[in-house]
Amino acid sequence: MDVKTGGATRGGGGAETWANWAGNVTARPARIARPTTPAEVEAVLTRAAQEGRRVRPVGSGHSFTALAGTDGVLVDVSAMSGLLGADDASGQIWVRAGTTLAALNALLAARGRALANLGDIDRQTVAGAVGTGTHGTGAAFAGLASFVTGLEIVTPAAGLVRCDATDDPELFRAAAVGLGAFGIVTALRIATVPAFRLSTLERTERLGSLLPRLDDFFASADHAEFYWFPYTDLTTTKRLTRLDPDDVPGGSTGGGLPEWRRRLHDDLLSNTVFGALSGTAARVPRLAPLASGVSARGLGERRFTDASHAVFCSRRAVRFRECEYAVPVDALRDVLRDLTAAVPRLRRPVTFPVEVRVAAPDDVWLSTGYQRANAYVAVHQHVAADPTEYFAAFEAIAAAHDGRPHWGKEHSLDAERLEALYPRMRDAKAVRARVDPDGLLRNAHLDRVLRG
Repeated sequence: MDVKTGGATRGGGGAETWANWAGNVTARPARIARPTTPAEVEAVLTRAAQEGRRVRPVGSGHSFTALAGTDGVLVDVSAMSGLLGADDASGQIWVRAGTTLAALNALLAARGRALANLGDIDRQTVAGAVGTGTHGTGAAFAGLASFVTGLEIVTPAAGLVRCDATDDPELFRAAAVGLGAFGIVTALRIATVPAFRLSTLERTERLGSLLPRLDDFFASADHAEFYWFPYTDLTTTKRLTRLDPDDVPGGSTGGGLPEWRRRLHDDLLSNTVFGALSGTAARVPRLAPLASGVSARGLGERRFTDASHAVFCSRRAVRFRECEYAVPVDALRDVLRDLTAAVPRLRRPVTFPVEVRVAAPDDVWLSTGYQRANAYVAVHQHVAADPTEYFAAFEAIAAAHDGRPHWGKEHSLDAERLEALYPRMRDAKAVRARVDPDGLLRNAHLDRVLRG
């Protein structure tokens, strides 16, 4: 089974077993459908309803939750890929749901366009990334769903429909970050921006010096983030400044990295060496503090300039599990202080750095950024290590500050708690009842987080 990329293998009796990228979620669907058109998606839903089977969509399998889990029909949207159209005047595009972010970035670059912001992984399908609330960093930039201006979606009740802020705005605002609960998205209309470059500064800084000036740090660049290495006072900070595409690299911005330097940092230090260190620490927990310190000191300082998508996105070869919460920006200092105090008390040591970002508010009903500027704190554990105790401790800290969990990351919250965190949750549930009255798209995970 290929658990590195998310995929399926054929088991006994001809059935396929599906696993996500991290390998922590598996499913044995009755069958896996791979439609190439919206009409084929409609046919899949019709047949499943006739058979009394549930249906779940899946993209690249980069969610850490059981969103795609089903013993019914798993709909793999990856064959629906590519651009459907582009309006050069407005900069808006129609892209098919199964297009990966990496492929979309390449298609846009060829047209002199780009997405205004990205997360740090580009292997997800566009529909999966948007539908689970993927975001990047930058105090002036909301998540990917905020760039979406229209959806093409196949719903159980109405078949293929297009919706936006004018046509069925309730469905649009509910289904943009919709967890595959309102229909199967087949295409998205997305606002793009002219291509731009990013001047990048990465360096090691002390967490103790960052905490008193978090506001200044996040205001120091268009996109700023940092990684704290547990058991140390060390962080790797990243400051990304937006440039026009024809700006000539030079001075403090530097040019593109030489290939040997990129391979040293991204392939060897950030993946091969880090993977060996974190894997060893997962198997020999007493080595975790040493491994964390070595990792923090090994990356050093880098200055370079490159196309935006080449800077935003990184290769992630080391498998991990992740829990991430959005908390009000003003609560970030307290969250980090509580987290740094909790980590040394854990019975099983932490083997991965903690990622800290910020993002602007939006008006997407189920977005973590709905009407709130957030700081995002993501904790990770190597797949060989049990994350249960660590994630529970972090969730308790986030809960004290009305933390909203990332929909694609592991969390324990149920519908009652989530309804208290999302002002439009009841409205979203009403839309869901309208477009999927018989619960064709249900599974156990959705029953927990969207019950009622």
